[in-house]
Formats: sequence, C-alpha cells, structure tokens
Amino acid sequence: MLRDFSPQALIMGLITGFVGFSSSFAIVLQGLFAVGASPEQAASGLTAMCIAMGVCAIILSAQRKMPISVAWSTPGAALMVNSGTLSGGFAAATGAFLVCAALIILSGIWRPFGRAVERLPVSLANAMLAGILMPLCFAPIKAIGFDPMLGLPIALAWLVVGFFNKLAAVPAALLAFVLVIIFGVELPADTMDQLANSLLPNMVFTVPIFDIAAVISLALPLYIVTMASQNIPGMAVLKANNYETKAGPLFTLTGVFSLVAAPFGSHAVNLAAITAAMCASPDAHPDKDKRYWAAIVAGIVYIIIGIFAGVAITFISLAPAVLVEAVAGLALVGAFAAAGYGALNSEKDRHAAAVTFLITASGVSFFGISGAFWGLLAGIAILSASKFIPQK
Repeated sequence: MLRDFSPQALIMGLITGFVGFSSSFAIVLQGLFAVGASPEQAASGLTAMCIAMGVCAIILSAQRKMPISVAWSTPGAALMVNSGTLSGGFAAATGAFLVCAALIILSGIWRPFGRAVERLPVSLANAMLAGILMPLCFAPIKAIGFDPMLGLPIALAWLVVGFFNKLAAVPAALLAFVLVIIFGVELPADTMDQLANSLLPNMVFTVPIFDIAAVISLALPLYIVTMASQNIPGMAVLKANNYETKAGPLFTLTGVFSLVAAPFGSHAVNLAAITAAMCASPDAHPDKDKRYWAAIVAGIVYIIIGIFAGVAITFISLAPAVLVEAVAGLALVGAFAAAGYGALNSEKDRHAAAVTFLITASGVSFFGISGAFWGLLAGIAILSASKFIPQK
C-alpha cells in the first residue's frame, strides 16, 4: 500500500476532505438543531459523523483498493430542517436515525429490499428532494433582507467565486461568513475562552425513543433520500470510473457505522457522490489502481476535523441563525437545480412529480407525519392510478 501512495493522492485527499466538510456542515448543524438537538448534542453528532465516515472510508478503500469516498447525508440533513422538532424531542430523532441505519443495513444484506428502493421512480425521488431543499434555498435571500451588510457579502462571495470554480463557491461563502462574524457581529468578551473550552471533543449519548410518527415522518424519508441521492449515485460514480464492486457490502458497512454513531447524534453515513468523483478522477492519480489513497487521506482529514468539531459549533453559535442558514442554502442551490430538473424532465411522470414536489415543499404535516412522506405517497398513488387510466 505504501508504494501506491503519491503526492497527487495526498493533495486530492486533502482537498476532498476540506470541500466535503466545509460545503455542507452548516446544513447538518441546521438539521440537528431543527430536530431538537442542543449545542452539545449537535457538536457530538458532528464529531460522531466525521469520525464514522472517516474510518468507514479508510476501511473500504484500503480493503478494496478503490477510492470509495464516504460522507454524511446532506439531503437527509435538509430533510431534518423541514421536519422540525418531533414530539419526543431529540431522543425520538435518535430513534429515527437508528431505524434508518437498520434499513440501510437491510438494503445491503437482503438484495430484494435494496432492489425495491432502486425501483422507486427517479422522478419522484428527485421531486421529494427538490421539495425538501426549496425552503432552504430561500435562506440567502432572507439573510440579505435581515441585514444586507451581513448577508450580501456571503452571497456575493458564493456567486463571484462560483463563476470561476463551482467547487470553491461554498468554501468561499463559508470564508465570507467567518469574516462577517469577526468584523460585522459584536462578539462576547469571553469568545476566546469559549473556543478554548470547546477544543476537546465531548461525546453525548442520547437514549433513543422509538416513536411511530418519527419513524414514518423522519426515518423512512431519511432512508429514501439517503439511498436515492447518496448511496445509489455513489455506486454510479464508481462504475463510471471503471471500478466494479458489489453494492451490498458497501451499503451494509455504511449502515453499521450509521448504527454505531446514531446514539451520539449522527443521522446517517453513506457513500459519497461528488467527493467520490474527485477521488476517482485522474487528478488523484493517472493510474486508477492507486487513486484509493485519495479517499484514505480524505478519511483521515474527516477524523481530524471531527475531533475539533466543537470549535466550529461554538463559533457558529455566536452568529445570527439566519446567516448560518444562508450558507447552508447556498450550498444546496446546485442540488436543488439538479433535483428539480430530474423531477420534471420526464413528461410521463411530470404530473406525479409535480404533486410530490408541491406537497413536500408546502411543509404541511398530517397526524404528526411530515409532508415529505405524504408527497412521496401521493406521487406513487398517481403513478399507480395512471397505469389503469387510458392516456390520450
């Protein structure tokens, strides 16, 4: 393995780790806070996720000699923002995380179950995801309305840098966010003491509560978006770069790490798609059999970042929530555009996809179950009914 190590893989791994974390950690934090996590529980969740996905990536990549990149479920975090606080609090959310992890493991172990998820119409999965993401994408506009002097620099950094390098757009917005907080927000006198006290990780174990409403409104949609938007595309990226491996064992191991990390606040660990493409590209190494080191290095970066996640939480807690939401919303614009296109691109499924999107985006809930579930259910019902109705 050491003979396969290269400077190219080292550099790409470092970039992948930084981009993978900085481009979406604000979304993850917003999601954890939305389902009732305290700052301590959110910091614990971020640490647990980073360590879990780092170790998982190292094991899978080293074992198979393939650049198998692992990430947290960004669409799942966006879903949590829309779900809101559950009746059982964060304990009920933790129970939903465990159910989601068990379903991912089941997808890997029992192939028919995984195939059932794969047969879910792509248009409906994209419609549900677009509906989940749309309210979050309004956040940058709301931040500018809240305070143009604070919100506008973040949006402009994302826009201007994105013209030249799309991958650097969100890190640029994050840097602008940091500068805005340092120079534009009045920080408490004991800020440095707070940051120093949060240097060491503090893992918080949450005893789960298994609530049927939380399972239906959070666990099932979380499982579906994680599989449809992360695990399956992650496998597609590997195949597109000529890496052939069975999906089942990969899903199973990510599910196991999700299960172990869930009581500490982690919502889901899964195969990566965008960062997987970075590690599997020729930029990581001309020889495809030596690119796996990029994913290993990225895994190490995630672990190191995870250990110091408490500092990020402490710093972000000093900022107005609307600015944090703005960074998260900017990070999701590309995903929203892709999901919207995927939802409405098929004329045959367009009507069902539109209904799924509208119900999900409305944010309404019935019987304590979020709109994401009802939107998907309505879309499936419309598609099923259309098979029995003659089309003109």
